[in-house]
Amino acid sequence: MEPNRFPRLVSLACHDLRTPLATVYGFARTLTRAGELDERSARFVGMIEEASEQLTQLLDELGTAARIEAGRWEPSLREVDTLSLVGGATGEGETIDTDPEAVSRALASLAEAARRHGPSESVQWEVRGRTLMLSPVLPAAAPVVTGEEMRDLGSLVARLVIEALGGSLALDGETLRVTI
Repeated sequence: MEPNRFPRLVSLACHDLRTPLATVYGFARTLTRAGELDERSARFVGMIEEASEQLTQLLDELGTAARIEAGRWEPSLREVDTLSLVGGATGEGETIDTDPEAVSRALASLAEAARRHGPSESVQWEVRGRTLMLSPVLPAAAPVVTGEEMRDLGSLVARLVIEALGGSLALDGETLRVTI
């Protein structure tokens, strides 16, 4: 296979999977809006809607990873304060040019991976200019959050996005330092 063929194949698959997924989601929304379902059926249709939304997010992440790997990712750069990239963060931000939506999704994925794989009840972001620190990243979560273990698509794509934008990730004890 030629070098960029596999990422292009993944991009095509992500694109092609969206049509049947949109159909499933659309019919589930139609059934919900009709309001004629009994409670049990409404709960099941709600689960289909939620799963469809999750699949859409996973396809977005996979598509982004494929475009980065193929060298075809074009981030939407604009000025943003680093403090605004994560909700509930403490500290002081700095104005930078970056793709705020992609970086915010990446940071949210890293936090979710730290919570899920820690497991940790909660994690916190602290912002110091271009450096954002996530803690605690417990030992069980560390290799997943840093991408050493391929067990979490969100954290793997997060690393690709941050590095593609010129940033870096480094673990310092139980703190993940993300430089943007």
